[in-house]
Amino acid sequence: MTDHALQLLRRHPHLAGLAAFPFGFDLARAAHGHVEDVRLASGGPLQPVAGDDTGGTYFVCADGSVLYADSEGAAGIIGSGADEALEVLIGLPGWRACLRLSPDDGEERILARVREVEDEIREDYGIDEERAELRAALGLPERSPVELVGTLHAALLRTEPDFVLLNGAEHHAYRPLAELVRPPLWEPVLARGRADLALLRAGDREAWDAVADDRVRRRLALRAAQFDRADGDLELLRHLLRHETRSSMTDELRLATVLVGLHGLTEDLPLLHEARDTDFDTWCGLGGIPEPAADGTALRAWARDLDESLFGTDPADEPLLTWTDLAADQGLTELARVALIHRLDEMEMDQSLLRRPDAPDRLNPSPLGALAHAFERLGDLVQALRAQRLFAALQETAWGRVSARLAQARLERETGRPDHAERTLAAVRSVLAAPGDDSLRHWQRVNLGRFIAAEHYAVADALADAPADADRRARAQAVLAAGDAIRGELSEAGAKAAEELAEETARRLRGLS
Repeated sequence: MTDHALQLLRRHPHLAGLAAFPFGFDLARAAHGHVEDVRLASGGPLQPVAGDDTGGTYFVCADGSVLYADSEGAAGIIGSGADEALEVLIGLPGWRACLRLSPDDGEERILARVREVEDEIREDYGIDEERAELRAALGLPERSPVELVGTLHAALLRTEPDFVLLNGAEHHAYRPLAELVRPPLWEPVLARGRADLALLRAGDREAWDAVADDRVRRRLALRAAQFDRADGDLELLRHLLRHETRSSMTDELRLATVLVGLHGLTEDLPLLHEARDTDFDTWCGLGGIPEPAADGTALRAWARDLDESLFGTDPADEPLLTWTDLAADQGLTELARVALIHRLDEMEMDQSLLRRPDAPDRLNPSPLGALAHAFERLGDLVQALRAQRLFAALQETAWGRVSARLAQARLERETGRPDHAERTLAAVRSVLAAPGDDSLRHWQRVNLGRFIAAEHYAVADALADAPADADRRARAQAVLAAGDAIRGELSEAGAKAAEELAEETARRLRGLS
C-alpha cells in the first residue's frame, strides 16, 4: 500500500515517460480528469493520478488502493497501492487482455495467454528493455506473470463493496472490469447467524441468552436455522421465539412460529398463541394459528403452508431486501448499498423486470418504492431519489401520482435540489386540479392534503435558504401562496395542523424580503 514508485515517477520525467509509454500510465493525463464526473458509491475520496491513451483514468482511493476506470463504463481495483498497481501494469503490459484469467486457470494457461498478448504488443513496439529499466529504477521486484495475475485477480475482487464507481450525473454503477465469481450476498450476511446457531446447538446457556437478547443476532440465528434445519433445534427455537416477541411483528417472528410449528407438537400451541397475543400487530400478523384444541397434524399443515409460501430452505429464494436489511443491521452498509444500486440499475435498464405475473402487459412499480425506502434507511438520499422518481413515473392512479411525487419533492428538497422540488410540486398541483379518476375525491379530508400543504411550506423555505436573488424570492413566495391555497381546501382540523408551519414560513419570507 505504498506509493514510493509513484513519487519517483513524479520526480523523474524520463521514468514518467517510460511509464506512459509503453505501459499506459501517463501522469500528465491526470490533470484532465476522467471522461465524465464520477464518485465512489461509498462517498470516499478519489484522486486521479494518471491516465492512458484510451480515455481510462487511474485513481488513488482513501486507503491507497488504485482504481482504474475505462472510458466505456467499467472500473475496478487493480492494486492495494500505487506500487502494487505499477507492478501489475509493468509486469503485465497487456493486463486488460488478461482480466479473465484467474489463479484457477493454472500456470500453463496463464503463461500461454500472457505470451500471446505480449507477442502481439512486440509486433508494434518494444517492452522488454523498457520493463527491465523501469522495474529497476522504481525498485519493483521481478514477479512471474502467474503471481501478477493472482495479484490482479485479488485486487479486482476487492472492488465490491467499498470501491464501486458511480456516474456522477445519473448515479449508475460502473460495470466490473472483469466478471468474477463472487459469493452471493446472503453468504457474508448470514455468516454471523451461522456461527451463532452453532453456539446455540452446543448448548452453552450463556450463549443462548447472549444471542436471544441481541435483536440482530437473534434475527440472524433464526435465518440460519431456516436454511439449516435440524430435529434437535426445537428448544432453542422456542427460546428465540419467546425473545423475538419483544420486537413486535417481524418476519423473523413469523419464521420462528413456523419453525416451531413444523415440529407438529400440540404442547407448543400455547406458546404460539402467546406470541400472537403480544400486541395488536402480532395479533393481525400471526392470524391463522390453529386453535389450542387442534392436533399436531393441523399445526404441522399450517406451518408447512406458510413455510412453502413465505420461507423455504434455499437462501437464494429470499427477496433481496431480506439480505440488505440484515446487512444494514450488522453495519455492512456498503454491502447493502451496492446490492441495492445494482438492482436499481437493472430495473431502470429493463423495466420488464417489473411486469405483473398476473398481467404481463402492466408494470408493478412497488419494488422501486421498496428500493427508495431501503436507500433512505441507509442514508443514501441520492439513490433513494433516483428510485423514487422512477416509482412516481410509473404510477397509474391520481392518488399514486400525487403521493409518489410528494415523496419525490421531499427527497429533492432534502438533497439540496429545491428548484426540482418546486417543479415536482407544480406537477402535484396539476394532478389535484385534473386527477383523471376518483381516487383523490377525499384528499382534502385526509392526511395527504395536510402533507401536501406542509411540503409546499418546506420547499418555499428551502428556496429562501438557497443563494438569494429576486427571482428565487418571488418563486418562494409563489410556492408559499400555493401551499396556502391548498391549506384553504383542507378540513378544519387539517388546516389547523398546518397553520403554525404556514405562519413560520410566511414570517421567514417576509424577513428575507
